[in-house]
Amino acid sequence: MWKAIHMAQHLDSFFAALSDPTRRAVIERLARGPAAVSDLHDGHDMALPSFLKHLNKLEAAGIVRSIKTGRTRMVHIEPAPLAAAEDWLTRQRSIWEGRLDRLALLAERLEQEDRT
Repeated sequence: MWKAIHMAQHLDSFFAALSDPTRRAVIERLARGPAAVSDLHDGHDMALPSFLKHLNKLEAAGIVRSIKTGRTRMVHIEPAPLAAAEDWLTRQRSIWEGRLDRLALLAERLEQEDRT
């Protein structure tokens, strides 16, 4: 039971973190490799402190990690939370595909009955 609760909380924070377009853009950029905070901030029309709140939200969800080297803070993606979310989405997709397949068969059968 604890594992299910922990997984649900993880997914809640994961999807909440990805609910913002700025944070999704950061993830898309980091998919190409680690980047300095200053590089990630470039192109976003907001003050650095506001941008850092977005990074903190991603880090709190475990999606990214940052490491300070000298005066530069590098950010990289943590693959485990992404893989866990992908696994959950895959399970949901297979459930719904099965249901939709059964619904299509039922609709086809009802259509054939109407013809006869």
